Amino acid sequence: MLTRCKSLLLLALLYHSIVFTPAVAQSVRKEPSGDVFVDKKGVLRWQWGKQEVALFGVNYTTPFAHAYRAHQRLGVDHEQAIRQDVYHLSRLGIDAFRVHVWDVEITDTIGNLQENEHLKLLDFLVNELKQRGIKIILTPIAYWNNGYPEQDSGTGFSSIYSKTQAYTNPRAIAAQERYLTQFLNHRNPYTKQLNREDPDIIAYEVCNEPRYGRSEAPITAFADRMAAAIRATGCRKPVFYNVSENPDVYEAVLNAKVDGLTYQWYPQGLVSGHTLQGNFLPYVDQYPIPYRQDPRFTTRAKMVYEFESADIIQPIMYPFMARSFREAGFQWATQFAYDPLAMAATNTEYQTHYLNLAYTPAKAISLLIAGQVFRAVKRGQSFGRYPQDSVFGNFRVSYRQQLSELNSPEEFYYTASTTTAPKQPAKLQRLAGVGSSSVVNYGGTGAYFLDKLAPGVWRLEVMPDAVPIRDPFEKASPSKPVTQILWNEQPLRVSLNDLGPGFSIKGLNAGNTAQAQATEARTTVRPGVYLLAAAGKSTAAFTGQSAYRHIRLGEFVVPAPTALGPQVRHTPPAQAVAGQPLRIAATLTGLAPGDSVFLVAQHYYGRTRTLPMSTTTYATVAATVPAELLYPGELRYWLVLRKGGQSLTFPGGFGGEPRDWDYAHAEHFAVPIVAAGTPLPLFRAHLDQERIEARGISPTAWTDYVTMPSGTLALRLVQGPPRNGQSPAPGPAATLRAYFGDRLASRQSDMAGFTAVVVRARSSQPGAQAKVTLMTRDAVAYSASLPLSTDLQDIRIPLSAFQPDALLLVPRPYPSFLPLQYESGSRVPLKLAEAEVLQVMWEATAVAGSPTSVDIESVFLQ
Repeated sequence: MLTRCKSLLLLALLYHSIVFTPAVAQSVRKEPSGDVFVDKKGVLRWQWGKQEVALFGVNYTTPFAHAYRAHQRLGVDHEQAIRQDVYHLSRLGIDAFRVHVWDVEITDTIGNLQENEHLKLLDFLVNELKQRGIKIILTPIAYWNNGYPEQDSGTGFSSIYSKTQAYTNPRAIAAQERYLTQFLNHRNPYTKQLNREDPDIIAYEVCNEPRYGRSEAPITAFADRMAAAIRATGCRKPVFYNVSENPDVYEAVLNAKVDGLTYQWYPQGLVSGHTLQGNFLPYVDQYPIPYRQDPRFTTRAKMVYEFESADIIQPIMYPFMARSFREAGFQWATQFAYDPLAMAATNTEYQTHYLNLAYTPAKAISLLIAGQVFRAVKRGQSFGRYPQDSVFGNFRVSYRQQLSELNSPEEFYYTASTTTAPKQPAKLQRLAGVGSSSVVNYGGTGAYFLDKLAPGVWRLEVMPDAVPIRDPFEKASPSKPVTQILWNEQPLRVSLNDLGPGFSIKGLNAGNTAQAQATEARTTVRPGVYLLAAAGKSTAAFTGQSAYRHIRLGEFVVPAPTALGPQVRHTPPAQAVAGQPLRIAATLTGLAPGDSVFLVAQHYYGRTRTLPMSTTTYATVAATVPAELLYPGELRYWLVLRKGGQSLTFPGGFGGEPRDWDYAHAEHFAVPIVAAGTPLPLFRAHLDQERIEARGISPTAWTDYVTMPSGTLALRLVQGPPRNGQSPAPGPAATLRAYFGDRLASRQSDMAGFTAVVVRARSSQPGAQAKVTLMTRDAVAYSASLPLSTDLQDIRIPLSAFQPDALLLVPRPYPSFLPLQYESGSRVPLKLAEAEVLQVMWEATAVAGSPTSVDIESVFLQ
């Protein structure tokens, strides 16, 4: 007994030395522990203390499928990769993790659990998450094979049964019951706990996105049977079931014996193939569930198993989504999916998703802010509708500034440079950001974190520079990096009262021996972790092993510099106006002290000028082409980087310069030079296929491209006859959406002269109902009717005809029960200078026999 007491005392002292060092005595997060339950009002609560649950996080898939294989090909140790990624999740304040387990990789065809590498890595991941205080909900059945985006190679029961067979085929049902029983009774070798007993696995979702027919009774019976299989193991955790994937048969799930309901949100669809541009905040302004008053709904807990602002890199969507989730009553939300660090450079896991702290720093900081939104906003709390709700509580979201902010007395987080002042600078405990503020002025593009360890002592973590060099949402390839990582020494100014202007800087992560003294609060830093201490402050109590909020002070995880050399990303303006200077800016990486950059500008078959380019911010260069080169015709130009006697010319990155006699490369940038008053293209079918969104909305509509009699290309919107007894749904059938804000920017001087929108189009039948909409940066829509005939013609619509209207939310939000329109309420007349998005919408009509169509060749401002 005495020995046991000594052992317990020793453990207690060890725990105190690890957890309650000075670094954490004031910053230990109070986290509920133990199991959860669903009360009679459908509220998920902690068993201990009965507080409401509010957990926010991500999905993450390294143990399985493409992520697993990609790490293998890269020669990266899976466990080390998981350990590093979970560190980053902890840095982002994540406290929730969910994944649909690829059952196809850990079962045989009759549902027996296979003890293999995939299961071992899932166990390892669970253990790592637990150590960081991250709670877990697992979805044991994915129904996916494991190929995407490659070939399938899974051999479990999901490789032989489809989703539609899974709930009707007796053998498939038996396999799932067997698998659930064995999975729940599996003992994790790292935690030594059974899955069904682990207090940090707080609930189970039965299956991922099932697919059902119209008959409801088999659906309810299947859900009941799977929930019973889980409970038969002795598991007393809440059982959740998906209801949003099959909204037509939601009654069947509401009738099932489950504790919670699960939903997803892809507010502007998936897989556009390019970055979506424009103001999408109205798309995430609310999440109204049609049957939200149904007692079968209100008495169940609500979980968002997946969400994402797909094909959008803007760092403003997540905080709005988190707020809308809380208004709708959700208590759990997990983004899909966080990109593993080792493969994030190429974004091959899921082309339409892109999120990683190192590679998408601003979007990652917006996730950090969103988590705080989710925990701060009360369940059911509303702040009105956009744009009135852009400022709520301690949060602010701005589309125009591409800025999400959290500004509370203790925390200050931001996704872009901001002029906002911290509310109470003297009380600040934690800062995180991208760009600069009144507290931190930083010259790099990566994220940074400042955490107060004690009065006058702060931990600074600086990520390397991340520079986008390609559209991350194009078709992906392991050989095509989309973001370049660069390690640079960047200027830093930290203005914190308790640090003062002469603070010391000391490297803390492994291998970081930096030591310096700030002058007037200014210094320079490379990526790393540092202790900042006010003059005279001792930092002896803080070592790399000291604990702080689920991390050790010396932990630092970043990718190596991308071995690409200098890279340029630039899209030429759509037009330049004759007789007016033209400013040209581009992203250029790899600039070192002593390098110089020039713009070689040439009027086609005319004069050529070599112009020095200046660096405005890190990796951005710009120059102004003088008016003397801008007479009607075409301006061709190149960017030349001179490095130590060597020259590289872009596009292409070729050695030499365009004015060299032996420079033989034809690649160049070009912009047409037009006279003032020339029409401005908003959409041209033969050129703009890769930058627009064209979708069918009604079940029998689709889009295509066709050749016109003149040989030009046109976008075709098509409506077919009803299938299987369908009746045509009223409303929009198919749409074109085109962002033109960048094109309008080059014609600002002509703005007052534009008087009409001209649409070159035709319809296959007379009397087709269509309209044209212009949307502003504040998401106010203005529409005018588009009278179509069977002849291809230019249809002129005066700008004065555009009146305030509801905005059509396309690409269409998913799930399909979400609103398809947003009404801003504004009645202010259209200001063309504020417009940036074009929509052409074709109304649904009754179709019998052959499909009907509308062809759109072009849309111009005139």
